[in-house]
Amino acid sequence: MTANAISVKRFQQILAGVACVFFLTRPPAIAQSLQAGPYDLQFSLLPTRWDEALPLGNGILGTLIWQKDNRLRFSLDRADLWDLRPMKGLDRPEFSYRWVQGQVMKKDYKIVQEYFDKPYDQEPGPTKIPGAALEFDTKGWGAVQSARLLIRDAVAEVKWKNGTVLRSFVHATEPIGWFRFENLPARFTPNLIPPAYGKPIQEKAENAVVDGDDLVRLGYAQGTVSQQNNKITYHQTGWGDFSYDVTVQWTQKGKTVEGTWTITSDYPQKKKTLVPIKPVGRTYAGDLATHRDWWQRFWSKSSLHVPDPVLLKQWYLETYKFGATARADAPPISLQAVWTADNGRIPPWKGDYHHDLNTQLSYWPSYSGNHLEESLGYLNHLEENLPTYRDYTKRYFNTDGIAVPGVTTLTGKEMGGWIQYSLSPTVSAWLAHHYYLQWRYSQDANFLRQRAYPWLKGVAQHLEQLTVLDENGKRKLPISSSPEINDNKLTAWFTTNTNYDLALMKFVFKAASDMAKALGNDADASHWQAVQNQWSDFAISDQNELMFAASLPYNQSHRHFSHTMAIHPLGLIRWEDGEAAQQIIRNSLALLDRIGPDWWCGYSYAWLGSLKARAKDGNGAREALNTFATAFCSPNSFHLNGDQTKSGKSKFTYRPFTLEGNFAFAAGLQEMLIQSYAGFIEVFPAIPANWADVAFTDLRTEGAFLVSAQRRAGAVTAITVKAEKGGSTRLKLPFQNYGTQSPKQATVEPAEVGFVTVKLQPGGSVTLISR
Repeated sequence: MTANAISVKRFQQILAGVACVFFLTRPPAIAQSLQAGPYDLQFSLLPTRWDEALPLGNGILGTLIWQKDNRLRFSLDRADLWDLRPMKGLDRPEFSYRWVQGQVMKKDYKIVQEYFDKPYDQEPGPTKIPGAALEFDTKGWGAVQSARLLIRDAVAEVKWKNGTVLRSFVHATEPIGWFRFENLPARFTPNLIPPAYGKPIQEKAENAVVDGDDLVRLGYAQGTVSQQNNKITYHQTGWGDFSYDVTVQWTQKGKTVEGTWTITSDYPQKKKTLVPIKPVGRTYAGDLATHRDWWQRFWSKSSLHVPDPVLLKQWYLETYKFGATARADAPPISLQAVWTADNGRIPPWKGDYHHDLNTQLSYWPSYSGNHLEESLGYLNHLEENLPTYRDYTKRYFNTDGIAVPGVTTLTGKEMGGWIQYSLSPTVSAWLAHHYYLQWRYSQDANFLRQRAYPWLKGVAQHLEQLTVLDENGKRKLPISSSPEINDNKLTAWFTTNTNYDLALMKFVFKAASDMAKALGNDADASHWQAVQNQWSDFAISDQNELMFAASLPYNQSHRHFSHTMAIHPLGLIRWEDGEAAQQIIRNSLALLDRIGPDWWCGYSYAWLGSLKARAKDGNGAREALNTFATAFCSPNSFHLNGDQTKSGKSKFTYRPFTLEGNFAFAAGLQEMLIQSYAGFIEVFPAIPANWADVAFTDLRTEGAFLVSAQRRAGAVTAITVKAEKGGSTRLKLPFQNYGTQSPKQATVEPAEVGFVTVKLQPGGSVTLISR
């Protein structure tokens, strides 16, 4: 067939416009001045709070640029700066799921709270800790003219009205940060400001967990700062002989200063992370060139355009933050990643790894967003800590296989807290979903064989051994929970499977069976399928609504939509399965809306965007994402958890910064534009009817396909499918009549009504054009 509606060349030109020349092309000459783009952060004044600052990062190092007490301030951070002291009390003989089960059955639960919940609230560590701050005295420079974060090149730029200009970046791949001042009015010396480990804060926190405990409680001796010529060093020793060093050095030629900073960490029995600060030949211009090259490649991976300026800018800012925090060779994204609070306190929730929602949501956008390399850092971290998890699995659950604590340190050690969730038996099952997604979106056979299936198999072994058969022959956990329903009370435990735990366990055994089949391991596949058949149905109310558990309907506003896991992200209840499934999805989401958002956080709205998209509700998804972007974010786009407008979007009106809501937002918008979880590719599955002109380039689908699509004047006009690994996929047709253009190692064949089958060789591609 040939198309006559639009040429491939014209389609490619349109997609180039969608991708935005702003992001994908730039003159090669590094001297070319940086240019602002439509999605940059732009302020007329320097922010005066650390959580409103200009953020820079590369997954391991990060800085926040802002103004404090009339000084320009760089808050310096490194992802692996951790106080790793063991959490007190977790080494008790009672540290056992079976012992906890006994206390639950006896309804004698206070002792459990005393032993395992309270230490997290009362002890200052283990915890993420801040690095230091770099300050510049700007008193004689006059007023600031503009402060911008140029996200295309990941460069911060501040201009003063007297002509002084600052440009700064954290190198995309090297552990080094740069600053360059031009047109300085006089010579100056930077000041390196250590965290106040030795000086208590006068103002006490109302809630030390949420607001951050006092750094002085860590008990550190204040580190030493020394200066020699144009170099300042700060050495700080922490718990257990851990230490870190901050080094700043600079040169001044006339009215121009160029300088670098870095942080190195030293853990006992680990190789010190030494880095040459400024070897011969390293220059600001040279490092900026390689830094910008990395970011150009990052932005070239995917792009999109929607006719909603609020959502569009927020997506680009979220994608920028993902590029600034995620690397395959760096620690994964924690609650604040490389932007630890610079307020003299321990960060909110100790800046830790919360695996009952936070880390998982942080990596949602990487899959369809086509950033699989960056998402590997999450899984690399899990495997690095696997011996620790196996030890925990045996100590706490007395099972083989893999369980992961719901709240952990950098090295995977359990931290306690509300143990229904911090020690939940299904944490590793939700983490397993990310192994599944990495495999499905990459189609990497070696990853499946060597990493994904071994993880799924380990989780399945653990859950098979831990669960029991009830009187009806159905498999269940001895005690179950649903984050964070009923907080840490005795009533937070259920004697039947919650829908949260049940969804995760059903997913694990189904995915393990699918993976074993793909590997030709029929024995394992048959065994996992047999266990899969032993689970009961989900708890559904008389009104076809998902419940928390059979004994508890969804009857309270709550930030964690744990009962809806089967809809999203796991896709076990799918709109595509027909009217019965659609009723459950519609009614469950209607109940969410009806109970209301009194106790939602920002990430609740971001997650709701994906849930509404799975229900093909474009207006609902747009509204949820718009509420997130306009009510729950700082001026610099950081997710602040509470309703900053105080307009009734939530009764939480506080502002602790965490990142998972930001990245769940990006995933929600991508979910509106493309879905592939149901066994076929669907473009624009959940967009508002009044979004007449929408487009995207190279969003990734299951099967390792890259898809670009365009909708103009309310109608889809063209779709391009490219194959990274080759294979066959079904595509839901958004138009009745179509033609194909420029097939490259590709064929398009009719399938059932409304679908075609696209077959491609590795590297093949084809464009379908409406006619």
